[in-house]
Amino acid sequence: MSIGHILVVDDESEIRNLLVDVLEDEGFTVSSAADAAEARGSIAVRRPDLILLDIWMPGMDGIGLLREWHERDQLVWPVIMMSGHGTVETAVEATRLGAFDFIEKPISLDKLLLLIEHALDNRRLAQENAALKRGEVDPLDLIGDSEYMQELREQAKKIAGHDAWVLISGEPGTGKQALARFIHRHSARRHFPFVDTGGSAVSGRQNAAVELFGAEEDGRIRYGLLEQANGGTLFIAEAADMDEQTQMQLISALESQSFFRVGGNEPVRVDVRVIAATRKDLEAEVRAGNFREDLYYHLSVVPVHIEPLREHPEDIPVLLAHYLETAHQVEGLPRRELTIGARNLLRYHHWSGNVRELKNLVQRLLILGSGEVIDEQEVQRALGLAPMDQGGEDNSPALVSLNLDLPLREARDEFERRYLLAQLKNVEGSMTELSRRTGMERTNLYRKLKSLGIQTGGERSTGSSA
Repeated sequence: MSIGHILVVDDESEIRNLLVDVLEDEGFTVSSAADAAEARGSIAVRRPDLILLDIWMPGMDGIGLLREWHERDQLVWPVIMMSGHGTVETAVEATRLGAFDFIEKPISLDKLLLLIEHALDNRRLAQENAALKRGEVDPLDLIGDSEYMQELREQAKKIAGHDAWVLISGEPGTGKQALARFIHRHSARRHFPFVDTGGSAVSGRQNAAVELFGAEEDGRIRYGLLEQANGGTLFIAEAADMDEQTQMQLISALESQSFFRVGGNEPVRVDVRVIAATRKDLEAEVRAGNFREDLYYHLSVVPVHIEPLREHPEDIPVLLAHYLETAHQVEGLPRRELTIGARNLLRYHHWSGNVRELKNLVQRLLILGSGEVIDEQEVQRALGLAPMDQGGEDNSPALVSLNLDLPLREARDEFERRYLLAQLKNVEGSMTELSRRTGMERTNLYRKLKSLGIQTGGERSTGSSA
């Protein structure tokens, strides 16, 4: 498998051929061009990971070509300039226009290979930092010491050793993207990009095709997510949200590993691994005619299901400790400790939003709270279980007296009963608002209320007659 694609642009054929041979021996795939026109044609066919660009060439020189990419905002790859007659002014201008570095001829191959390694590493770090700033990457790994989490990590490492497509299912907030990133980091593709389509790129928006496949117009190239993921992993954040047209285009592109950019005339070849995630039952979506059967079978070569957090509550204390410490170390939030009562309350919380809800709760407690200790009452208020009246009196339901000596399932049922009763009181019996607050679908919510013996009336009636 290639470790990257490099374009060599130099008018001297001996130098081009030498560099092509050396770089291919190092494991790169390499294209070459003798001038600016050939270079433009090459990047239109395949997006390079790095360009080696000679300064002195007939027609448009290297600085002119670099300026063209810079002005068109098309410099999405690192460029290393090469010259046998370089000057300080030329090097300064190349750097100003976005070149990564400058190397003199005759070229030291050892120095060049080291420069290429640094340039690619720098590009990967820049991409990761940009993703972190956009909030796309959770800095934490698959956290948990339970037997379930240990088995999940081991399963993910086995999957990473193969190049099969993966379909990850689970409730919202369970860590589907974290699992996908874990698989990518432990795979042979780990040195290449992990590209997340997000929800917008596949949800049928007008420019969905442009975002996925890119576009060409007036000599300008916009590289889509598929091309950006070349060599690495394309993560489809919510496969069930893809409209029919996007499903059809995507299956065609992924089966042939090639596609046309919007407005383009030449096919673009890619080599990507696909990891998709879904909160829905895709088999049921196929039966209902909402999802293509052929795409489903391509995506689900290796299916993996992530259990909701409430099914492995022994990981909750570990998650709380990690998020409390990370919020302090990474985000600069104050360090605070949970009391034993607060920990017990959180351990038996339903966590309908799973790990994401837990992380958000920790941030809310650290941002809005004060003091070194987080007690049960503060947790109840943060969960919406302990409203304060205008005089500041605590009107919370009596949740603190939960019997922790009960078997796990009975204790969980008791806590869920009290939690839902408190929420019902807060929303004045509105099932619509209760569904929104708890993050549960109406059908599942009615079923849960009935199983816990909670009677409701009016629009919220489950066990009583109308």
